Amino acid sequence: MNEIEAFYNKYNEEKRLLRPYGRVEYLTTMKYIHEEIGGRNDLEIMDLGCATGRYSLPLAEEGHRITAVDLVNYHLGILRQKAERQGITNITVKRGDALNLSKFPENRYDIILCLGPMYHVFSEEDKVRVLQECRRLLKPEGTLFTVYCMNEFGVILYAFREGQLKKSLENGKLDESFHIRNDISDLFSFDRLEDIDRYNEKAGLVRKKIISSDGPANYMRELITAMDEETFEGFMRYHLSSCERPELLGAGNHTLDILRRKEDEE
Repeated sequence: MNEIEAFYNKYNEEKRLLRPYGRVEYLTTMKYIHEEIGGRNDLEIMDLGCATGRYSLPLAEEGHRITAVDLVNYHLGILRQKAERQGITNITVKRGDALNLSKFPENRYDIILCLGPMYHVFSEEDKVRVLQECRRLLKPEGTLFTVYCMNEFGVILYAFREGQLKKSLENGKLDESFHIRNDISDLFSFDRLEDIDRYNEKAGLVRKKIISSDGPANYMRELITAMDEETFEGFMRYHLSSCERPELLGAGNHTLDILRRKEDEE
């Protein structure tokens, strides 16, 4: 068992996107997934890094054929139990590593959701490899959704809120430009927009759209948790009206990159 599996065997991923601030990310991501689906109900969708099925199960209930893939057996066990309990049969659950998807057929999927793996991939070479693996599995004109943890959120959270700035500069976790040096011992990987652009170029992918999927929600956890439903709905209207604004990209915890194969544009 590696460090990532050990972490998720203890962390309650099942509840993360059910918490009020997590709902912002979930509702936003589903909005953009449904925009891409465009009313269809019979797509081939891979949910890579599916965890316990927060996206896989509702998309399967809509009629899509889901291939749910995760590295963590504990997650997959919960997902299988939920699918069985809900009577969902159009979902295939498999253990897999985003760095090597060779057991899955090329040109198979209309949509690939890569909503978690990039959190835990640390070198540029490996991040490009994940994107290349996903591109290989996409159908012509298929769409890839990829999510990253953002550098500035990590710096603000750890270096300043937790008072680790001096230590982080001294031990080399932060370089002189305040870019986090990704290391597997930290479990999570952080990127800037220029990093993401570079990965896409190397992987042969072209952007359709990029958004801040949770905006300021993770800075406002207590406030969002305390909101009544009317206020929360107002916050969601604001967030959805602003999440594509370029001045906000990179400032939140998560950025959602929506991509197509470069060859589909040519």
